[in-house]
Formats: sequence, structure tokens, C-alpha cells
Amino acid sequence: MKKLENKIALVTGGSRGIGAAIVRRLAAEGAKVAFTYTSSAEKSEALVAEITGAGGEVVAIAADNKNSEDVAGAVHKTVDAFGGLDILVNNAGIYIGKDFAEHTIDEYDQVMDVNVKAVFVAALEAVKHLQAGGRIITIGSNIADNALKPQTTLYTMSKSALQGFTRGLARDLGPKGITVTLVQPGPIDTDMNPASGDLADFLRSQMAIPSYGTGEDIAGLVAFLASEEGKYITGSWVTVDGGLNA
Repeated sequence: MKKLENKIALVTGGSRGIGAAIVRRLAAEGAKVAFTYTSSAEKSEALVAEITGAGGEVVAIAADNKNSEDVAGAVHKTVDAFGGLDILVNNAGIYIGKDFAEHTIDEYDQVMDVNVKAVFVAALEAVKHLQAGGRIITIGSNIADNALKPQTTLYTMSKSALQGFTRGLARDLGPKGITVTLVQPGPIDTDMNPASGDLADFLRSQMAIPSYGTGEDIAGLVAFLASEEGKYITGSWVTVDGGLNA
């Protein structure tokens, strides 16, 4: 029996990059998976076709993580599609990097709405459906523990907030048998941070393992945390960054 057989999962921001890798892995482990996307309709359709072609069950939900109603609606649509919810993976996120004095209040709202508020809203809706054995897993960033360079203040602030969220919610939901964990990726080869990007050589120079990770590296950990094997891990985070923060 696959480790996530008969489980139902929702992954926010699941059409590409780390999110798509998580969707693939959860489906491969037997879960029924819903995922959200904002603008990558073609990639979403391709991912659905790929997974259903392999015998998996998956649905794509158009939802903008800046919009709380969309976020809450994605939880409801997942429950409507599959009859419940066991695993919430908060993956969607955005990055705006610039000199601090150049930031605007609108940029603050954008980053905090997607990276923090949407996580709160999704969890708030999810707990109405999660039972004992349920999982809330959030994708943060290793930058929450190590702001490596300038022009990351707003992003670092948003990702650090997820640590407090994880600790507090773990206390709230632990008595109900629901775990809350945080995965903090470092340099993962994605559109947001490509292994060929301007910062890539600098980041590799700071790592114990001087190479970028893959979305599958993150997805494997998420699948473990979502499974029965991860039942005693809560209120904490795991950093997956090739030793960048070592």
C-alpha cells in the first residue's frame, strides 16, 4: 500500500517549480491532490494530464493567493471534489527584492498577503475539515534563519513569520492529533532562483554541498512529513539547503 493511499491533499501554488514536484510526489504516493494556480493555466493543464495519465486523481483550481476568498474557496473546492481534506501544503509564495528605502506599502501588502496571510487563511479553513492524523505543511525559506545579502528584508520578514505560525499552531492542533511543520528550502533550481542565475555562483560558494537542489528534494520531505512516518514531528522546521546555513 502506498504511504498516502486514500489521503486528500491541497497544494497551493502547485502548477510549477517546487509546488508541481510536491503535487507529483503526493499523487505518486497515492493521495488525491488538488492544487491551485494563478496564471499558469497551460502548465496546470499539462500537470493534470500527466498525473491522470499515470492513474492519479488530481484537480487544478484557479485561485489568487492575494485574495483571501480565493484561498478559502480552494479549500472548499478540494473538499467538494474529493469529499474531505487530510493534508494542506502551503507552497505559494512571491519574492520582491530591492533596497529597503525603495519599497512601497503596496509591495508590503503583496508579499505579506501571499506569503503569510494566505497561509493563515488556508489553515483556518482547513482545520474545519482536518481530523486526527491531519497535516499542515508550509514551505518557507532558509533565509528566515540567515539573511545572506541585502535587498531581502521584506521577503525575510514574511518567511520568518512562518516560524511563529508553525510553533503556535502546533500547540493549538496537537491535542487534536494534527501536526504542523515548516520546510525551509535553500537554493532550489526553479524559475524564481535558477541554478544559472546571477546569484548562483555566490550561493554555491556558501554551501557545504556546492550545488543546487531540485523540487524533488523538497517533495520527498513533504511526502515523509505527510505520511504516518512523520506523525511525531510538529511545531518545528527542517531546512533543506545543501548546508548553506551550516
